[in-house]
Amino acid sequence: MHAHRLPGRLVGTAIVLAVAGAIAWGLVPRPVAVDVRSVGRGRLAVRVTDDGVTRIRERHVVRAPLAGIMSRVELHPGDAVISGSTVMTTIDPPDPTLLDPRAEADALARVETAEALVNLAEQALARARVQEEYTAADLARARELFPTKAVTHEELDAAERAWKTAVDDGAEAEQQIHVARHLVEVAAAAFVRSRPARDGDPRPGADGWRLVVTAPIDGRVLRVLREGEGLVDAGAELVEIGDARDLEAVIDLVSEDAVKVKPGDRCEITGWGGGPLDGRVRVVEPRGFTKVSPLGVEEQRVNVVVDIDVPEDDQPALGDDFRVEAAIIVDDIHDAVLVPLAAVFRRDGREAVFVVADGRARLAPVTIGRRGDRDAEVVRGLNGGEQVIAYPPDTVTDGTRVVTPPAPSGRGSSDG
Repeated sequence: MHAHRLPGRLVGTAIVLAVAGAIAWGLVPRPVAVDVRSVGRGRLAVRVTDDGVTRIRERHVVRAPLAGIMSRVELHPGDAVISGSTVMTTIDPPDPTLLDPRAEADALARVETAEALVNLAEQALARARVQEEYTAADLARARELFPTKAVTHEELDAAERAWKTAVDDGAEAEQQIHVARHLVEVAAAAFVRSRPARDGDPRPGADGWRLVVTAPIDGRVLRVLREGEGLVDAGAELVEIGDARDLEAVIDLVSEDAVKVKPGDRCEITGWGGGPLDGRVRVVEPRGFTKVSPLGVEEQRVNVVVDIDVPEDDQPALGDDFRVEAAIIVDDIHDAVLVPLAAVFRRDGREAVFVVADGRARLAPVTIGRRGDRDAEVVRGLNGGEQVIAYPPDTVTDGTRVVTPPAPSGRGSSDG
């Protein structure tokens, strides 16, 4: 009977051991699949990036040098202009204010008054000429009789004085005639270009009355600020022109990034529709301004002006006020230990990474220096050649077994 019970007990013990082994196997932690990256040595370019716009470095606004009636501007944006040759517009003198009946009567009265003064001056001149003739005859007789003692010395002096006074009166009368005639011209000026021209009058639009405004530089028209014909004030803006080959870019950086930039830093211009363009920072403006971000946050911004270094033969199809993206290199390290930024995290107030060694994750504190777009400089903690975990999940701790999943087969690389 005992011989029959022994095989049953053995089977039960085997089953219990199998169940216990399965439970123990299930409780053993399984390796965590992770993404592993390499730590290497190389060049690290530290950049600050932001949007900006292009602008023509030297632009000129053609203004009306004097008031008058300008002709229509026949130029359009994009038209080429030549310094001193291309006519922007012409300016003619303006017509006087139209005369109402009262003003016209007043002007006519002024003309008649001036003409009457001319007549009076001519009459005064005629009297002066007659007086000059009489005094000249008296002086001649006095000089003839003086040697005979028939005329005293005082009488001879009086005759000479009367003749000189008559001559001076004649000269004064001539000047009065000139003044009176000028007064006639001044009074008649109220009717210039308000009545049909007479023989001898200046012709409206004559070359002596017209000012031709030409382009001050070689370039292209950027904007036509005043196109139509009509009255224009002195100093009014007419046309804006500039040389589209002389471009610069203005990048507005947040002030925290702007303090890292200095004149001479290299810059890469992208995002304009063509290939990358090289540039150099010329100036960091000393004054910032407030700008509201798309998220509604007020930011202090600083304009950074970048010269675009492009050979003349390879000028891009860029123009004024085009949007661009700029990456300014503020630091360039040629030989540094580089770790992917995706592997760096903070633990207990300091930076660290997980290094893969013998199939397990090992926590390694590191000191990070300068940061680039994808990599960071390791000052202390890594020597290069290590394998680190990128984007470590919460299930990974110091000593956790890890495994790298195999790369999918039959697919090409996704790098662009």
